[in-house]
Amino acid sequence: MTGKELAAACGFTLACGSGEREIGGEIYCCDLLSIVMGRAPADGLWVTVMGNLNSIAVAVLTDSACILLAEGMGLDEDAKARGDQQDVTVLKTPLPVYEAARAAAKALGLP
Repeated sequence: MTGKELAAACGFTLACGSGEREIGGEIYCCDLLSIVMGRAPADGLWVTVMGNLNSIAVAVLTDSACILLAEGMGLDEDAKARGDQQDVTVLKTPLPVYEAARAAAKALGLP
């Protein structure tokens, strides 16, 4: 499932990127970027509240397929510009982190 398809299935909003990359099926939830760098799975969906330039850099470093910003958090302008430039898909939702991850897991067919 692509980021665009996930957004449509869950009612998430596309904040930047093309949304065309396939999500590999794993979901990782964390806001501490140093931990995300070492543990987020490649091709996975990363759920966080961090909508800044560093999040885009970490997504590129970890080869995350998509960032999902939970809790209604926004993406700052520098992050949006870099995300569009590097085609990092960022989705947004007002849902809390846990509920956002559960909705995504259901749509991705995960337990």
